[in-house]
Amino acid sequence: MSKGLIAVIVVVLILGFVGCGKYNGLVQKDEVVKESWAGVESQYQRRADLIPNLVNTVKGAADFEKSTLTAVIEARSKATQTTINADQLTPENIAKFQAAQDQLSGSLSRLLVSVEQYPQLKANQNFLELQAQLEGTENRITVERGKFNTVVKDYNQEVRTFPTNLFAGVFGFSQKGYFTAAPGSEKAPTVQF
Repeated sequence: MSKGLIAVIVVVLILGFVGCGKYNGLVQKDEVVKESWAGVESQYQRRADLIPNLVNTVKGAADFEKSTLTAVIEARSKATQTTINADQLTPENIAKFQAAQDQLSGSLSRLLVSVEQYPQLKANQNFLELQAQLEGTENRITVERGKFNTVVKDYNQEVRTFPTNLFAGVFGFSQKGYFTAAPGSEKAPTVQF
């Protein structure tokens, strides 16, 4: 064998080992993203499961705004229908998912503000427990979204860093989307007394 052929074989072997290492690293990070996405979905599902009980408790209040309840029910339906496969966490898909969830959050906020006009609801133990569970779930959602963004950042950095970006392109690994703040959240709410 000639020295040139040996050098080519050595280079190919080195590239092969490096490629395998980069591929395996990307697979591991992709799995961490998928695991984190499952945590996000789990918390959103928990919230969706609490909503029917909350709506039924509120329905019992005389003359409660039917349009508010209908908006919550419709938003919940849309939010639970908007799902993303963990292999399709593109920025566009995350934005669609987030928009449906934000719509549900807005409807829930309007519902909880409307409750202030109903003293019998504010004194209802079931309602108070459901409200506390929803608040806890909203906190859990925030935590899971933060964890998700952290692992997506780690994954996206790996996909974009040289020389891994060369292997990522060859093996079909692309950047994932982040959760972002809802439009208008950068403005502080106006509080009037």
